[in-house]
Amino acid sequence: MIHPPETPEAVTALRADTAGCESVVHFNNAGSSLPPKRVVDRMVRHLRTEERIGGYEAADEVSDELDDVRGTLGALVGAGPDEIAVTDSASRSWLSVFTAVGWAEGDRILTGAAEYSSNVIAMLDLAHRRGVRVEVVPSTPDGEIDVDALAATLDDDVRMVAVTHAPTNGGLLQPVERIGAVVADSPAFYLVDACQSVGQVPIDLTAIGADALSATGRKYLRAPRGTGFLAVRRGVLDSLHPAHLDLTSARIVDGSVRPRDDARRFELFEHNVAAVLGLGEAAHYYREVGPEWAHERITALAEHLRAELGRIPGITVTDLGSHRSGIVSFSSERVPAPELVDSLRERGVHVSVSRAPSTPWDMADRRLDELVRASVHYYNTSDEIARLCAELEATG
Repeated sequence: MIHPPETPEAVTALRADTAGCESVVHFNNAGSSLPPKRVVDRMVRHLRTEERIGGYEAADEVSDELDDVRGTLGALVGAGPDEIAVTDSASRSWLSVFTAVGWAEGDRILTGAAEYSSNVIAMLDLAHRRGVRVEVVPSTPDGEIDVDALAATLDDDVRMVAVTHAPTNGGLLQPVERIGAVVADSPAFYLVDACQSVGQVPIDLTAIGADALSATGRKYLRAPRGTGFLAVRRGVLDSLHPAHLDLTSARIVDGSVRPRDDARRFELFEHNVAAVLGLGEAAHYYREVGPEWAHERITALAEHLRAELGRIPGITVTDLGSHRSGIVSFSSERVPAPELVDSLRERGVHVSVSRAPSTPWDMADRRLDELVRASVHYYNTSDEIARLCAELEATG
């Protein structure tokens, strides 16, 4: 059995930095994780400044810090500051790129069975409106995109390959680097949804070979809700025309609109300054914790949880993948997922329900309806896993 690296001093310090650890067992990190105290403190300090002098004036005082946020985020994903746009969510980031592509009738989009529903909705809507074809690449027995099948499917009509790195349920991590190596030999645009992976898996835009990568703040990065970012490779920026432009993302030159030369062409003027400062602080915090250590610990905790769940009669772990994330999905023979989640929450243990509409193709293929999702973070402990399992044995 794999046991998580406890390193007691480090974990104790991380939990002391996390106020929620005093009162709840939080296994809903793939929904929204518990923020470190200093992230909250940074936001509150700025809100107090806004209270005293006004929002515009407060923003002017931190303009350099706001600019530095892009550099900090870029360093997390192997991108330059000019390749980063700060947004309000991963969905906004993903859609900003997806809708900026010059689509034409007959273009093909290749994606995986475990693709997230918001992305699927955008693809199918585009297919309906513009005559684009959406095709699901076959999966391996482990549930991953079959890279050989992808290579055989690629041709000059494929306009985009869109992949969710860590699906919202199912546990797997898609082989994004191997996919990128195949896509590199084609004219297709490679878009990676890293919503669930940034903050738990070390990611490098160049190593993946992605043209663009979307991410959120509220999940594994431990930043506030309403934050996200987009990394866009410098070499593809000029081929992308955002659907929405304003005085921040573009300017008027000789009567014509000219988008910015950097990734900020995907930003708009109005944003939550306190939240962006919190996002930057969370990115600094993650770098100090250490992406490699965080990944090792999250992976080990998740495997430990899967093993312990496997010992409980009536509980079935439904995860896939040869390489798996910190997201653990399971079902109970005795209690429906929503009831089980509510029961656990009443006792201070936070998990969530993963429903078929979230990953419609994958759940339909596997004849699944509702699952319990327990997503671990590096501040969780083996004792908390034991408590979750004890509660499940008592009720689930």
